Amino acid sequence: MNRRAFIATVSAILVAPLAAEAQQAGKVFRIGALGFGSLELVRQSLRDVGYVEGLNLAIERRDAGAKTEQLDALAAELVRLKVDVIVAAHPAATFAAKRSTASIPIVMVNTPDPVQLGLVVSLGRPGGNITGTTTLSAEMSIKQLELLKEVVPRAVRIAVLWNPSNPWHPLALKGAGDSARSLAAQLQLLAVPGPEELHNAFAAMSRKRAEAILVLADPLFFFYRSRIADLAAKRRLPTMVWANVDAGSRSRCCGGRIKL
Repeated sequence: MNRRAFIATVSAILVAPLAAEAQQAGKVFRIGALGFGSLELVRQSLRDVGYVEGLNLAIERRDAGAKTEQLDALAAELVRLKVDVIVAAHPAATFAAKRSTASIPIVMVNTPDPVQLGLVVSLGRPGGNITGTTTLSAEMSIKQLELLKEVVPRAVRIAVLWNPSNPWHPLALKGAGDSARSLAAQLQLLAVPGPEELHNAFAAMSRKRAEAILVLADPLFFFYRSRIADLAAKRRLPTMVWANVDAGSRSRCCGGRIKL
């Protein structure tokens, strides 16, 4: 599914809680967008189904950037504003929204196995106030590691950047660790809780003579994706990431692709 189709799907799910209410003449629905960098595709997709910002729709956007510790306060702010629905852009935002309300519908985006994470009871009958789509998973990291080894078969020592505050990373690390054994790869797990730790992580992988890098999906790494690409390019390390990265003329890394 391409990005526009994916956002359209999310928007369709997002509309459901709004449509569940009687369409009142002149009613303006309020969406709380938590953790989103850009909302243009969401706005366009909602326009396609009849919800136009400034006419019958208002969007309250709250984004903490890489500072996910601020999400609880931002989610609580959206609850105080009495939005009709909260759409959460990533796992940390989904957890923050869940901690803030048990009644306002929450639409999750880019959240891995919500059952394992304890967000819903089951995929078929989630219960509670959370719905949405799941695109990131431990299996995604396994596939990325397999692809990395396929393209760079000589790589044995692989550094893995992960964020200890990301609730799905332990699952991803377990899956990658199990896969690494069958791929004859040795993983160097480097916890990066903040941007100030990036240089230390790259120094550590240099000391261990890492031959490639796997970067797990995370808001922190997305926000500092150009810095990560630049540090990897300086060391000429093949890097697997999940999002488009443009760090100028020296490097360009893309999700599912590798910079050599």
